[in-house]
Amino acid sequence: MSTPTPRREQALVEAFVRLADTLVADYDVLELFHGLCADCVALIGADAAGLMLSDQRGSLQVVSASNEAAQLIELFQLQADQGPCLDAYATSTQVHAGDLAAAHDRWPRFVARATEYGFAAVHALPMRLRGQTIGALNLFHRHSVVMAPGELAIGQALADVATIAILSDRSTRVREQLTEQLQAALQSRVIIEQAKGVLAERGHIELDDAFSRLRVHARNTGQRLADLARGVVDGSLDTTALVS
Repeated sequence: MSTPTPRREQALVEAFVRLADTLVADYDVLELFHGLCADCVALIGADAAGLMLSDQRGSLQVVSASNEAAQLIELFQLQADQGPCLDAYATSTQVHAGDLAAAHDRWPRFVARATEYGFAAVHALPMRLRGQTIGALNLFHRHSVVMAPGELAIGQALADVATIAILSDRSTRVREQLTEQLQAALQSRVIIEQAKGVLAERGHIELDDAFSRLRVHARNTGQRLADLARGVVDGSLDTTALVS
């Protein structure tokens, strides 16, 4: 990995500080998920990122993605029951496909769909803590690329700290807390998708732009992302500032 610039070093520090803060204070679990994907794009050069976590039955669910293309690909992985994210979760190890074309025999349906959406490489990192794996983080690239060990180490470190935050056991058993968090995240994601649609229609903007505006407004006003989205959907929030 090339020597980090001072600006990038500062961004890395800020990313890990944000993750560490979730260990000592109440936090928005959805912002944790979305922030993890956004940090992977901003800090280690991925063109997109997606996150899957296991539910109470041990089945993977898509809980976040940095853009619409990544989200659709993650959902397709589940539908097709094949792909690097599923393999990383099943094996608790990193799975690398620096050239998706060469991995066609391994994941034929996934490779065809990922290529259709313009991705040429995928690197999947397990979300794990000691002997427990709770999901996987996917890093998508528009061009074939073998990620440098240093970049992968940063991505895995971000995933590891996020996993610790998700599994932090304050007053209930770890598994119960994870189940509650994931269920709430899945329910909230539906509201957020609806809010994105409302803003996109009202402002004549792309869905990715609508989501970005939601996140920025939530941070600037100190609101939880799901609460803000609910206000957009039920009409209790004036969306003028969000679509102007």
